[in-house]
Amino acid sequence: MTSPVPYRARRFSPERGTWSRLTARDSVLRRLDWVMLLAALALSAIGTLLVYSATRNRTELNQGDPYYFLLRNLLNTGIGLALAIGAVWLGHRALRGAVPILYGISVLFTLAVLTPLGATINGARSWIQLGGGFSIQPSEFTKITITLGMAMLLAGKVDAGDRHQPDHRTVVQALGLAALPIAVILLMPDLGSVMVLVVIVLAVLLASGASNRWIAGLLGTGVMGCVLVWQLGVLDEYQINRFAAFANPALDPAGVGYNTNQARIAIGSGGLSGSGLFHGSQTTGQFVPEQQTDFIFTVAGEELGFVGAGAIIFLLGVVLWRACRIARETTELYGTIVAAGIIAWFAFQSFENIGMTLGIMPVTGLPLPFVSYGGSSMFAAWIAVGLLQSIKAQRPVSA
Repeated sequence: MTSPVPYRARRFSPERGTWSRLTARDSVLRRLDWVMLLAALALSAIGTLLVYSATRNRTELNQGDPYYFLLRNLLNTGIGLALAIGAVWLGHRALRGAVPILYGISVLFTLAVLTPLGATINGARSWIQLGGGFSIQPSEFTKITITLGMAMLLAGKVDAGDRHQPDHRTVVQALGLAALPIAVILLMPDLGSVMVLVVIVLAVLLASGASNRWIAGLLGTGVMGCVLVWQLGVLDEYQINRFAAFANPALDPAGVGYNTNQARIAIGSGGLSGSGLFHGSQTTGQFVPEQQTDFIFTVAGEELGFVGAGAIIFLLGVVLWRACRIARETTELYGTIVAAGIIAWFAFQSFENIGMTLGIMPVTGLPLPFVSYGGSSMFAAWIAVGLLQSIKAQRPVSA
């Protein structure tokens, strides 16, 4: 038998005991995780229908065109798919070398939000208006660059074979890389994104094999930081009201508790099978604010019922399950860390979004991945899927 050439060029056949040449189709399409891809596509398709249901009668939002948000969401999904394809084509390993540039661009855009270029929506100065009704939320892309940046630092010496786990100096450098954009986002203030980023940082450190003392120290620092933020009055009044409504659901149901109260009514009215797509009285009556974005799950609960809402949770679980398999099976620490950061991101953000509609988590304004309306969120989620697909597709073929 001839010596094997790089795995991208040939594949070993155990039945024949020979190596055969791989075509582009073999080396990419055949190695993609189609279960994950189809689950993400199904979530985006369901989300598009729910967004349409929530906005078709909102003339103050859709500019008199009932299909306005439907078409824009389809466009966002198409762009997201293109970005995912680009991530697979470039490969997570090639992007590893471009991480410093990507990180720098991400930080600059995040800082730009605090300048006159930034726009305030729903109390948070988190967007940059691009004109023509388009805007960008840099914090969504920060989730990607922090994951890639920390993975690059923490896995560098380990993948090179110089160490078995990241040393303390490397961990400090990785935490410093994450600290700058997190601090800027906290100033916006965008507490929801900060929470996601902190969860990503913890997951990345756990996956890297860093000392558990770092994890314990960060958790303790996080608790003290929360107390300090509260005592110093960093949070805006609307954020404090959200936590107050979470702590006491009966507090001012016509005021600060209105959103969560109406959300629970909408979900509860759906019953087992729902009132039918486009036939939800709470949705049609526009009783739930921000229903196409933060509270999109209420549309599913009312119109698709427990079955439809459960299907969304199931599909999110499928995406996470396949991502966990990719993280476990990859042979390089860099790929494991990137996958772990994405898993933590999707898992926490999904739990927080669904939890706040059910009243078990505070309202933070986080979108539901793949389902909520929003270009930046959709683009970032699909880039993450592309990175996961790249990690799987570029894993060496076992003989």
